[in-house]
Amino acid sequence: MTRWWTTDETHDPARTSWVESAQGHGDFPIQNLPYGVFSPNGAEARIGVAIGDMILDLAACAGEGLIGEGGDTLLDPTLNALMALPGETRRSLRRAISALLSDPAMQATVEPHLHSARDCTLHLPAQIGDYSDFYVGIHHANNIGRQFRPDNPLLPNYKYVPIGYHGRASSIRPSGEALVRPCGQRKAPDADAPVYGPTARLDYELELGVWVGPGNDLGSPIAIGKAADHIAGFCLLNDWSARDFQAWEYQPLGPFLAKNFHSTISPWVVTAEAMAPYRIAQLARPDGDPAPLPYLADPDDQAHGALGLTLAVYLTSATMRAEGMAPMRLSHGPASNMYWTVQQIVTHHASNGCNLKPGDLLGTGTISAPLREGFGSLMELSAGGKEPLTLPTGETRAFLADGDEVMLRAVARADGFMSIGFGECRAQVLAARGQEVA
Repeated sequence: MTRWWTTDETHDPARTSWVESAQGHGDFPIQNLPYGVFSPNGAEARIGVAIGDMILDLAACAGEGLIGEGGDTLLDPTLNALMALPGETRRSLRRAISALLSDPAMQATVEPHLHSARDCTLHLPAQIGDYSDFYVGIHHANNIGRQFRPDNPLLPNYKYVPIGYHGRASSIRPSGEALVRPCGQRKAPDADAPVYGPTARLDYELELGVWVGPGNDLGSPIAIGKAADHIAGFCLLNDWSARDFQAWEYQPLGPFLAKNFHSTISPWVVTAEAMAPYRIAQLARPDGDPAPLPYLADPDDQAHGALGLTLAVYLTSATMRAEGMAPMRLSHGPASNMYWTVQQIVTHHASNGCNLKPGDLLGTGTISAPLREGFGSLMELSAGGKEPLTLPTGETRAFLADGDEVMLRAVARADGFMSIGFGECRAQVLAARGQEVA
């Protein structure tokens, strides 16, 4: 049986594509082949795959009978049916697409279905039925916890339970769509009562998104040894946060309006199959930490469950863009700084019988490194606003200003394999709209 970390000819670093821009591409060489939903030149949305600076229209290829097993799912306008396929079928589909793009004999047949990515519109890749966000970045949890509980930053359940909350699927948007500064309640520590208005502490969160594959029936948990079979792929996720709203509303029921106004994802689904070479061992827990409860413990997951990704956050202000300045990198660090694996997230989510469905999205929560250079939010970088950052223009930021644009990036690397990327996850902050009720 093929295991989820097994590589094949599609990962061969010597494999090349007849698509010229794919050679050495930083994000989308032929070893990647992420799926997305795009509209070429204003046409109807359809499924495609990124290859270099181009997008291959997979719906057109499938319609011409160029793709065998699993090709019928490519005729849909979303990736939900493809995500529902068993892992072996998805691997077969990946091999077929890789062959189309690597075999010179197929160039004349396939090339008419290529589109320049810059001329296409990218959409949400799936119809997202549900979205849940977790809190598995232990350094982020410690950093945020110290601001509120200096002597006891982690709550007692953190090292036993992959903590999460149910988010809002309706406000998830693809990279490039601006977000409007939200309005809500906030209360200063020395104030007698809260006030309503635009957030003054808008923040980003550096996260990974996990796309659910086949899913499970209501009442049927997912065993940790089978959890990887239920993961279709990954994306970048920026779960924008209004920290002042959050501080006021989070007790006793947790995040609500501080989180549900907008979440940005990268539009390409980097498949679980593409990530096989970049599976690494989960970091050992510190001495004295409890072992995972049996339903979350699996030797294969500990040996291959973490991801060999480097994550980074960049910022430009309106002034920086006007002056032609390059984005400022705010932080970078490895995705291995997760206390729980994505498989443990899936298993815990379904452990009470909750049914996950193809195209559901799970967020990891903010991933931060131990040192400041790897902090995944402004709340951490600015020490809760006490230590503002200085931009190349001389502007300062404790939290995001209108006109700021935040971009997340990720690169997967492994010795002996080609590096692959996730593309951009970016959005610009717009001013708050009027407070009247629609």
